[in-house]
Amino acid sequence: LWNVSNLQQISTLTGHQSLVYSVAFSSDGKTLASTSNDKTIKLWNASTGKQISTLTGHTDRVLSVAFSPDGKTLASA
Repeated sequence: LWNVSNLQQISTLTGHQSLVYSVAFSSDGKTLASTSNDKTIKLWNASTGKQISTLTGHTDRVLSVAFSPDGKTLASA
């Protein structure tokens, strides 16, 4: 994560076992979702950089992720 005001790195999120393809912030900016070639989606606390959970169920790489406008639903492909 990067601070765009001063171009300084805020944190590095580590946890995926392979390439990361997509990231998306929730509408309130508190949660970040990331997708990977490791067939998982990870949810992160955007302010601390700590992993919240890992979502499994895809049988192949996960290329894309998006939050619904209300932030209550996550779509992945």
